[in-house]
Amino acid sequence: MPTPPELLVDWYLWIKAFHVMAVISWMAGLFYLPRLFVYHAQAGNSGELHETFRIMEFKLYRYIMVNAMWAAWIAGLLLIWIIGLSHPWLHVKLLAVVLMTAFHYLLRHHVRLFAEGRNRRDQKYFRMINEIPTVLMIVIVVMVIVKPF
Repeated sequence: MPTPPELLVDWYLWIKAFHVMAVISWMAGLFYLPRLFVYHAQAGNSGELHETFRIMEFKLYRYIMVNAMWAAWIAGLLLIWIIGLSHPWLHVKLLAVVLMTAFHYLLRHHVRLFAEGRNRRDQKYFRMINEIPTVLMIVIVVMVIVKPF
């Protein structure tokens, strides 16, 4: 009887496609949410514009980013189960994904601060942290496509 990873080999390309779709959705949120924070920081912590940004940030984070992150993680772990952990490039990719996940939770912290009207960061801070997912994405894509080691 085949082992579970052998059974999943037939599904490998479907799992990979689902993983790529989930990652694209997650990355879209990781790029867009800090941009919303830039505009929200400019608008301040009260008023109608604050309420609009608060709702946009919450919905983007909760309904798109959280689900996309979990879908990417689950599909990615299934792919690892199939191919194994013996590839050095995969270790670097996993480190970058863990850092991306930590960034995701940093954004959750900022969503809460904005929602409570307690944001103390300026737009410059959010413009700077908006570059973090770009750097991590470059590392991840190079590891997966080029496999330098």
